[in-house]
Amino acid sequence: MKVSSEILIAVFFECLIDKGFDVSLLQRYMQQHNEVELSALGMAIATVVTIAEILKNNGLAVEKKILTSTVDMKDESRGRPIQKAKIEILLGKTENFDELMAAAAEEREAAEAEEQS
Repeated sequence: MKVSSEILIAVFFECLIDKGFDVSLLQRYMQQHNEVELSALGMAIATVVTIAEILKNNGLAVEKKILTSTVDMKDESRGRPIQKAKIEILLGKTENFDELMAAAAEEREAAEAEEQS
């Protein structure tokens, strides 16, 4: 599964989610693409699933395809081959994606105006 809008989620990205990382970065990315593929290895898989669920639960994305596999890698510390779990989640925009994003932008602008007054 290869699309031009692939995002590889690395382990460090999980730390950003745990510290309140805003999924708005991915929302903005999805504004430019009809589909986005989230891909992760090993411990980052839980992060990718969490991101996909947030986008789905907010009505912004629909799940199109999920692929799982293993990837052969070399364990640098031990010098031997290992297998890592891999997940690829293909998400597409919902029909009302643009409406939801516009409404969210209006809410942000209203909140900023209220803070300034």
